[in-house]
Amino acid sequence: MICVIQRVSSCRVVADGVLSAEQGKGFLLLLGVAEEDGREDADALAKKIARLRVFEDEDERMNKSVTDVGGEITVVSNFTLLAAYKKGNRPDFFAAAKPDKANELYEYFKSALVAEIRELGFETPVHSGVFGADMKISAALDGPVTINMDSKALLSK
Repeated sequence: MICVIQRVSSCRVVADGVLSAEQGKGFLLLLGVAEEDGREDADALAKKIARLRVFEDEDERMNKSVTDVGGEITVVSNFTLLAAYKKGNRPDFFAAAKPDKANELYEYFKSALVAEIRELGFETPVHSGVFGADMKISAALDGPVTINMDSKALLSK
């Protein structure tokens, strides 16, 4: 499972012409689910992201989490993160999970993220795009701070 984490001052997701998510300060998460991924991948990412300290403290150091700053999170499914691009000029997406599995793990990831945040004692809003929809995403990147996180790297300890 691959997650691109973007720190934003705001973002908005319109799915098939309908507003599905809108938020202020926090994270925009683009989530790609691979065929070999399972719930353990979603759990590892959710745990790390809920605690990730990339927001500035009083000393202008990235020392606060999204919950510390009262932020919000929007999660968008993005199978193109699993693109294979070594051969030719048109990427293939064979490594991406089939839609049924990808959607199940996408939904599970969102619930695991909410559970991790609640375990920390917060009620950070978690919004989402619409799985499989044509989405238009606008975001004001903050920093920019963008982190590419791979669940397999987290699980290989």
